[in-house]
Amino acid sequence: MTSKLPISILPMGVALLLAAASASAQNPTAGGTMPPAEDMTLARALLEELIEIDTTDTERGDNTRAAQAMADALLEAGFPAEDVHVLVPHDFPTKGNLVARLRGSDPDAEPILLLAHIDVVDALPEDWSPDIPPFEFQERDGYFYGRGTADDKDECAIHTANLIRWRREGFVPERDIVIALTADEETGTRNGVEFLLAEHRELVDAAFALNEGGGGAERNGRKVSNNVQAAEKVYLSFWFAAKNPGGHSSLPVRENAIYELSEALLAVREYDFPVMLNEVTEEFFERSADLVGGETGEAMRRIVDDPEDAEALAVLSRQASYNARLRTTCVATLVEGGHAENALPQLARANVNCRLQPNHDPDEVEETLRRLAAPSGVEVERRREATPSPPSPLTGEVLGAIEQITEEMWPGVPVLPVMSSGATDAVYLRNAGIPVYGVSGIFGDVDDVRVHGRDERIRIDHFHEGQEFLYRLVKALAGGG
Repeated sequence: MTSKLPISILPMGVALLLAAASASAQNPTAGGTMPPAEDMTLARALLEELIEIDTTDTERGDNTRAAQAMADALLEAGFPAEDVHVLVPHDFPTKGNLVARLRGSDPDAEPILLLAHIDVVDALPEDWSPDIPPFEFQERDGYFYGRGTADDKDECAIHTANLIRWRREGFVPERDIVIALTADEETGTRNGVEFLLAEHRELVDAAFALNEGGGGAERNGRKVSNNVQAAEKVYLSFWFAAKNPGGHSSLPVRENAIYELSEALLAVREYDFPVMLNEVTEEFFERSADLVGGETGEAMRRIVDDPEDAEALAVLSRQASYNARLRTTCVATLVEGGHAENALPQLARANVNCRLQPNHDPDEVEETLRRLAAPSGVEVERRREATPSPPSPLTGEVLGAIEQITEEMWPGVPVLPVMSSGATDAVYLRNAGIPVYGVSGIFGDVDDVRVHGRDERIRIDHFHEGQEFLYRLVKALAGGG
């Protein structure tokens, strides 16, 4: 489910900024970008504790234990029990969530919500390097290793450590600062953010939230951009099914379910949905144009001015990461058919997975797919309803603060609003009327992405830079002193 991922889907990564872009970016020194030593020690210890608690969606996984560990750290630091809650859905004792609050001075001011998920995708030891067990925290060669170091236990540890730091320093914000460390982001089930909104809305209500989904892009050791995820595409899958009476394979006929399904899928492959930009993608292309430069940069400027510019569209469509930001996409991901090697297939079907632009009507997408499949006699069925994902407004309050702190820490590194092709728990908050911004200040190498993969890791200096970035950013957004 995450957006630190697949695509993106890297948090850090809009695959955007290509090799040419890194040459134009600045690489400032690390001076002034690290937290105090005691806070780095604390964040490291919290991350180690989280990594060594298995929080997969398996019989051995226990999100509640991890949530309680972070709650215990907050209570030990002096937070009152009434402000620290481990909330466990009924009938799911291992799916606990932590919600904790640092109270502000203005009871009428809406809080800031800091969201991160404790659960992780499964990892089999035999799939990792023999000396890097996935659920054993290791520090080596400038990296922290372990499942969840990059998705998303790094941010869970950072939010908890920063909450403790603010309290220790006597910082009193104007508005409450709330952290929510949740379950089931990776599985998309209802025991995390959906559960909190349904059963404990008063604890997580906020003016806006900061989440994963953004982060810094780095290439060849140079910081290229600090990305802010302000929108996500909408996930929607369809069954394509071709049916036939079948028969003996020794008596073939042209009406074959597998052939008909194949024809329909090829029609989907050849079809391009129209360009549909929104505030976030327009800002992304405008800000990326100078950074990328050349023919691609010029195409970015032109597509914002005229979404029907065929030449600009042809240039941008050649790169999957840009194409996915221009339009809705649909692709075949699963296929099954036939029942015996000596029989004509009676049924062949495939899953077609679509990622819709936030402003694209799902009914219109379905009608387009039906039209593409109709000549082959293939039926199209929506597998489930789409969950809308309205973009979050690029307000000066939020974007301005991100730009300010980015410039303080890494002079010359641009801030890029992005739309994720993948999905995070932000979708539930956005639909509840809470704008969400994926931003962390944690940079990652766009050419070495290990989220959900083998030997997951995070660079130690990147982890602590993100810790300091979020510390400063949240203080700026929360006000007070």
